[in-house]
Amino acid sequence: METRTFEVASARSNINWTGKKVTGAHNGTIAIKSGTISLTDDNLGGNFVIDIASLKILDVTDPATNAQFEGHLFSNDFFSADRFPEAFFTITGSAKTQEGSYLVSGNLTIKDITNPVTFSADLLIDDETLTASGKIIVDRTLYNMKFRSGNFFQNLGDTLIYNEFELDVKLTALNTL
Repeated sequence: METRTFEVASARSNINWTGKKVTGAHNGTIAIKSGTISLTDDNLGGNFVIDIASLKILDVTDPATNAQFEGHLFSNDFFSADRFPEAFFTITGSAKTQEGSYLVSGNLTIKDITNPVTFSADLLIDDETLTASGKIIVDRTLYNMKFRSGNFFQNLGDTLIYNEFELDVKLTALNTL
């Protein structure tokens, strides 16, 4: 039983996020600060650190509006980035579903609140490089992000923001030998 460990190449890894509301959606990126992925036989392990302070909004092109929206996402209504500049994901289990595909379980910590998540991931190892991708669906209300949630506020009409947002994760990691 050989374990191969790969270190996340931050400059070649990222997360694309999408948040939806009644009237549309917003999207952007978040950097992955660091992490490792290990592979023992067909079992995945590892973790990575998400740099909340690097969050960018891509679909709002007006600089003033973008800055205002970014400030709101960094506020206590959402990520509380000044108090919690990092989020964390740790793999707790995996099951190979087919060649190159896994069902991954793990703990996602945002704002010092940890909840389990499960998602499908694709994995490719080419020489000494591992690439992995997967989409994590996150219920923001589980992380005390209740702003304009229909679960907590009534009569929001077209200002309602859906509870779930997507994190489309793309990791590149290099074998540490």
